[in-house]
Amino acid sequence: MRDGFVKVSARTPKVRVADVSYNVDQCIEEISDACSLGAKIVVLPELCITGYTCEDLFWQDALLDAAQKGLYEIAEKTEKLDALIFVGVPWRVNGKLYNCAAAINAGEVLALIPKTHVPNYNEFYELRHFTPATPGACTFVDLSQEEPVPFGTNILLTCSAMPDLVVAAEICEDLWAPNPPSIDHALAGATLIVNLSASNAIVGKAAYRRQLVAGQSARLVCGYVYTSAGWGESTTDVVFAGHNMVAENGTLLAESAPFGPGNATSEIDVAAIKAERMRMSTFRMSCGTDGAYHEVKFALNRTDTLLTRHVDPHPFVPANGAERDARCEDVFSIQAWGLARRLDHTHSSCAVVGVSGGLDSTLALLVTVRAFDLLGLDRQGIIAVTMPGFGTTERTHGNATTLADALGVQLREVSIAAAVRQHFADIGHDESVHDVTYENSQARERTQIIMDIANQEGGLVIGTGDLSELALGWATYNGDHMSMYGVNGGVPKTLVRHLVRYVADTCENDAESDILYDVLDTPVSPELLPANDDGTIAQQTEDLVGPYELHDFFLYQVLRRGFTPCKVYRLACYALGDTYDAKTILSWLKVFYRRFFAQQFKRSCLPDGPKVGSVAVSPRGDLRMPSDAVSRLWLAELEAL
Repeated sequence: MRDGFVKVSARTPKVRVADVSYNVDQCIEEISDACSLGAKIVVLPELCITGYTCEDLFWQDALLDAAQKGLYEIAEKTEKLDALIFVGVPWRVNGKLYNCAAAINAGEVLALIPKTHVPNYNEFYELRHFTPATPGACTFVDLSQEEPVPFGTNILLTCSAMPDLVVAAEICEDLWAPNPPSIDHALAGATLIVNLSASNAIVGKAAYRRQLVAGQSARLVCGYVYTSAGWGESTTDVVFAGHNMVAENGTLLAESAPFGPGNATSEIDVAAIKAERMRMSTFRMSCGTDGAYHEVKFALNRTDTLLTRHVDPHPFVPANGAERDARCEDVFSIQAWGLARRLDHTHSSCAVVGVSGGLDSTLALLVTVRAFDLLGLDRQGIIAVTMPGFGTTERTHGNATTLADALGVQLREVSIAAAVRQHFADIGHDESVHDVTYENSQARERTQIIMDIANQEGGLVIGTGDLSELALGWATYNGDHMSMYGVNGGVPKTLVRHLVRYVADTCENDAESDILYDVLDTPVSPELLPANDDGTIAQQTEDLVGPYELHDFFLYQVLRRGFTPCKVYRLACYALGDTYDAKTILSWLKVFYRRFFAQQFKRSCLPDGPKVGSVAVSPRGDLRMPSDAVSRLWLAELEAL
């Protein structure tokens, strides 16, 4: 349960219709197995103690009495298990029969939650036997326990060891109705919804059921555990498949295939759910636990949670090829249409791009070309300016010039060497001292050149810096940091590479493709230090600032998820531990926090540029951060590791 994770398990036990003793044994076996895997929340199907398909046998007191004893037996025999358990059971209250979810913890039945929406259409005729719950009502019923047990729909079960873990239940059809009880549950504070179901199998239903579960978890920003009856219920005219799912905020974390083993187990990140709700101004809590809702406390030991869920090591880049291509097309379109709007608004038919032969400037040039094509503008209005300096290599220079030719844009070459040397003389800087002044003077000279060319031609300077560089401040202030419209400002470095590859794969121009593939194979470098004696790049960015694979992972977890430094570290080790050792991850994570805080002053005055994903650093949009904030709190947490 450390870092907000709680392991949950949706289970489908074997059942025999109306054989309560057998069913109870099977329920206990499934619960015990789930707990042996570390599950703290275990959910079994609707009416699993008796079987869902008992039909008119539900009018037999023999069955109902056995079900009541069966519930007590499950509670007794799971007393030593450290879990909150939900089982389905029929229950009589005030002369009426209800289809209930019973919550069990530490040998006690904590609550009985009746089904609200009782179906009576198509193959379902539950109203023949069961009474719908009265929404919002909560009464108390006497069981063979010391205290009466709350009975009603508006019940929240809160974990005393983990207060953010608040559980509520609904039953099968409740999810399919226009107004599911889980809506009120979530707005009252429930972070985890469990659904005890007996949804039968028909063609296409599994896909729709999957959409419902994932969609409800997204709409309510919650965890959702769904379990359904298995093939043992397949009597007369219906078949049941045991389709179980665990979802979190729109993502399906675990699923048992229909007619499979009936076990879906994963970890819900309750802390992430609470953080997401906190930032959403439209997620408004409608009521507290007093009054409309009855709160029930349950106990769990605060043990660690072994992670089995997928943690994406590359959160900005889909692993699936088709999804990745679709992502690239979406991002490329957003960039191009954003630039097209700016060009159209300013009546510009000229754009100036500083090209180095590297990934970022290549992407900016490709985006500019597409924007011109969208507007029907002549590509000769695009001026690609290559500005060789002290560290420029033949490879990057050649790629920049050849790409400009392949794309049919203007190419201009302006060497910065003489101007920078004059600048060194003006300010009294020794050219042999390769310090920050030496490097930044080159970047600022290049920016001055393209800004002045844009003024000459009545055009716009298109920025090339990407999201990852901006997050780390890996840009020269008022140098490559500045432009008139920054098309790459919302694109992380790991995605830049795939965008360029996507164009190379799909452009249907062999000359263009060949150049793009060579750009992709070129080490990432600002080329601000003299080349090696053999003419190769001497200065490689990731040797200095760290692997962008790691920094993009950190960036997503910190800005999108709001995770603590220790949690970011844990997840990075889990997701990327096969590539980097723990010491390396920790070292670069410290660098990330130091640079992220120290370089905010650069982000506070960024030029306009399109937001393309859920993580952005524009001071006018997603990131409102003071430039003088101190990183001590975050770094101290890492030092404590």
